[in-house]
Amino acid sequence: MEPGLIWILAGLLLLLAELALPGVFLIWVGLAATGTGAVKLLTVTGFGTDVAVFILLLGAGIALSLRLRRLRPAGPAVNAPESGLVGRSGLLLPMDGPGLRVRIGDSDWPARLPRDVRVPEGPVQVRVEAVNGTTLVVRPLG
Repeated sequence: MEPGLIWILAGLLLLLAELALPGVFLIWVGLAATGTGAVKLLTVTGFGTDVAVFILLLGAGIALSLRLRRLRPAGPAVNAPESGLVGRSGLLLPMDGPGLRVRIGDSDWPARLPRDVRVPEGPVQVRVEAVNGTTLVVRPLG
């Protein structure tokens, strides 16, 4: 079998393994092996040159990955309570149990009021001032 085809086959197998295994490392190894196979098919090279091309392509792929990772904006953590809740308004529900609850959208959250605010009667519109763990610190509007 042609050595270039062996490199390409190994690269494709590594790309398939990337689908089955967690992480994003085998993709660069698989692409480097596939690229090395393409170079091997186009030119006549020795084993040392093949290894050098593989290492060069692998290093370029990892460098590109790191650069793309740095350019990606860091957004709020997914499913974290503080993700966009501060500043939102909601409805302070009547006390049915041991603690306060606030409804924001279709979710109910445990809540507390600042120390200088007493618990109002009935449902009241509130604004979220802070998040403490999964408890929202809210202040009545108006």
